[in-house]
Amino acid sequence: MKSVLLALGILAIIAFVVLAGGCSSYNHLNTLKQQTDKTWADVQNVYQRRADLIPNLVKTVEGAANFEKSTLTEVTQARQQVTKIELDPNSAPNDPEALKRFQKLQDGLSSALSRLLAVSERYPDLKATAAFRDLQVQLEGTENRIAVERRNFNDAVVSYNTAVNSMPARLYAGAFGFQPKPYFTAREGSDVPPPVNFNFGNATPAPAK
Repeated sequence: MKSVLLALGILAIIAFVVLAGGCSSYNHLNTLKQQTDKTWADVQNVYQRRADLIPNLVKTVEGAANFEKSTLTEVTQARQQVTKIELDPNSAPNDPEALKRFQKLQDGLSSALSRLLAVSERYPDLKATAAFRDLQVQLEGTENRIAVERRNFNDAVVSYNTAVNSMPARLYAGAFGFQPKPYFTAREGSDVPPPVNFNFGNATPAPAK
C-alpha cells in the first residue's frame, strides 16, 4: 500500500512539474510572440506611411514640364503592387515565402522611388517648390524608419525563435501552436535608404522642350 501511495506521489510531483513547466513556457512564448507581432505591426505602419505619401509625390511631380512619364508610371505601378499584398498587419507571418514576396514588392517600390528622386535632380523648378522639398524630407525619414523597424522586427524574431527552439519550451511549443517565424533577409544594400539629394544649388538644367 505504501509503495502504491509513494508511486502515486511521485507521479503527482512529475505531473505538477510538467504542468508548471508548460504554463511557464506558454506564458514566456506568448509574451515573445506578442512582442514580435507588435514589431511587425510597426513595420507595416511605416510601409503604409510611405505608400500614403506617394500619391502626393506623383501629383507634385506631374506638374513639372516634360517630366519622364515612364518614371512616374513605374512608381505608380509599384505602389499598386504593394497595396495588393495580403498579410495580416497585426500578426507576424509564419510563411517564409510570404515574407519574401512582401519584401520583394516593397524593395521594388524603394527602387522606383530612388529612380524618381534621381531623375528629379534634372528639374530645378520642381526641386525649388516647397511641396516637393517637404515630400523629399518625409520620404527620407520614412525610409530611415523602415530600416529601423525591420531591424527591430528581426531582433524580436531572434528572441522568439530562440525561445521556441530552447528547452524546455521546445517540448511544448508545437502543441501550443508556436512556430518559428521568418526574418527579413535583406539583399545587399537594401538596408541603405534610397538616395535623396538635398543639394538645391548647381542644378542641371531641365531637358530642352
